[in-house]
Amino acid sequence: MNILIIGLGSVAQKHLKAIRELLPGANIFALRSSANTAVYEEVKNIYSLNEIPVKPDFVIISNPTKLHEATISQVLQLGCPMFIEKPVLNDLANADKIIKEVKGKQVITYVACNMRFHPAIKFLKEYLQQTNPRINEVNIYCGSYLPDWRPGSNFKTSYSTNADMGGGVHLDLIHELDYCIWLFGMPMNVNAVVRKTSSLQINAADSALFQFIYPGFTAAIGLNYYRRDAKREIEVLTEENTLLVDLLHNTVTSKLNGKILYEAPFVMADTYTEQMKYFINHINQHKQPMNGIEEGVAVLKLALHG
Repeated sequence: MNILIIGLGSVAQKHLKAIRELLPGANIFALRSSANTAVYEEVKNIYSLNEIPVKPDFVIISNPTKLHEATISQVLQLGCPMFIEKPVLNDLANADKIIKEVKGKQVITYVACNMRFHPAIKFLKEYLQQTNPRINEVNIYCGSYLPDWRPGSNFKTSYSTNADMGGGVHLDLIHELDYCIWLFGMPMNVNAVVRKTSSLQINAADSALFQFIYPGFTAAIGLNYYRRDAKREIEVLTEENTLLVDLLHNTVTSKLNGKILYEAPFVMADTYTEQMKYFINHINQHKQPMNGIEEGVAVLKLALHG
């Protein structure tokens, strides 16, 4: 396979690792912005889309979110599938226009949300489908300390802290909104408070609280950049039980009796590999995967509600 990567930062390198595991013989090109950029792990540098010697089998768009709109429009001219890092766009100003362009070219798109491939979330989805419980309440929480995310680098220079580049906890951690919709569907209504409140002194929102209103229950989603003791959990309160999904430890527990419903060894990198495998299987079959650009924009609309 021939693969083009646009934006070879830390997240793109995770996608690259997954590709190397799945397709060790793939030819990988990276569109770079500077001729002085060092070669990364035998990836072939190019400096213009015109320089790529073959049509890519797919393109990974993983540059800063504010550049996604222009990049998607440019890549459309290649007429090949697009694997777009979340969030799909920086804002909604031209979202409908971009969707129309993509549909016009009949190009396969996938917005990368690797948490859909987290084994505990997959277990929860299957468990809820099989048992079909009466849900009374859902609580989703993701909090960690942003300065610890990328050891050895200044967190204040990352895109996460810069609203103009598409940063902010509500976009960075859009995973939680995405998998809530994957598990429970689109809400009827949304309330949101997105704020910059902590002592981190960054130029982007560092806390967000969402209420997704469903016909029979409300899902509360809390996100932050400032929690020192990382926590990432889902609570599902049913009529008969409380299910606790610990995403850091890959367990699902029944709180009423302490029974562990699911647990397994877990490495987050595996979610990137499973995601890439899923995407490659779909493009090989010329099938549109879940979470195409329209769904990605629908989730973004909820994230930007605040």
